[in-house]
Amino acid sequence: MSSLLRWTFSIIAIVVVLFLYFSVFIVDQTEQALVLRFGDPVRSLNTPPEAGTTPAADDHPGLYYKLPFVDNVVYFEKRILDLDSPPLEIIASDQKRLVVDAFSRYRIINPLLFYQKVGNVNGAASRLSSFLQSAVRRVLGDASFSDLVRDKRADLMTLIKQQVDQEAREFGIEIVDVKIRSADLPPENSQAIYQRMQTERQRQATELRAVGEQESRRIRAEADRTATVTVAEANGTASRLQGDGEAQRNRIYADAYSKDPDFFAFYRSMLAYQSGLKSGTTRLVISPDSEFFRYFGSSLGKPAPVTAAPKAGG
Repeated sequence: MSSLLRWTFSIIAIVVVLFLYFSVFIVDQTEQALVLRFGDPVRSLNTPPEAGTTPAADDHPGLYYKLPFVDNVVYFEKRILDLDSPPLEIIASDQKRLVVDAFSRYRIINPLLFYQKVGNVNGAASRLSSFLQSAVRRVLGDASFSDLVRDKRADLMTLIKQQVDQEAREFGIEIVDVKIRSADLPPENSQAIYQRMQTERQRQATELRAVGEQESRRIRAEADRTATVTVAEANGTASRLQGDGEAQRNRIYADAYSKDPDFFAFYRSMLAYQSGLKSGTTRLVISPDSEFFRYFGSSLGKPAPVTAAPKAGG
């Protein structure tokens, strides 16, 4: 009998432990839970309260109880989740084709509505990706290329976020942020634009070289003209100065000649001898009794007297 009691108590203890084990569950601070009873939701746990409301008793992490084998618990992320959308090719309002890569961040704010509408994160990602792509096409289709890449990029992302959030609220989801990671031209368009830019730069370089060459010719011509004028003026000044010097020299010579003609003639002859009879370089074919040698026979420059030759037989 005692053995039967022991077995009975053991079985009861095991049943109680299993009952307690399957009756208790823990909701982590990064999670929110939904308790289902025979597949129907009965309560939400650790869900973020709506704005302006007081948190409920179940809106905190911790230990909770459920009916074993009857209730089931489904967990959802309470943290912010990422949604990557495949790149989209859109046509902007200025008819430029663009490849846009956008992503979004969201969180689950109503697990009951989330479970009823999409079921899980994969289903939510599929629906949100469709919403995001549609909003990107609508908003960027009405914007120009310059608005997207420079002028109104932040405003466009805010508008996309508002449109996606409006649709996502129906699924118990709040869109936290939408960002455009990149917005580029298609590769073939980029290559064509690059070639067009290269051609334009080459044209500008050719024009600049032509202008530079023209300016170079103008500067050279101006410099040559200035040099010619300067040299001509210098030659004119030199000729004038030389003429003045020669006139002054002739005047001095004339004054000196008028004072002592014999000495002036002697001096000029000495200068002529000095320049005309240089050593090793002078060749003269001239008669010894030439006027050029008149000072060789007499210091006064007079011709030597002619003596008569003696007669034969005298």
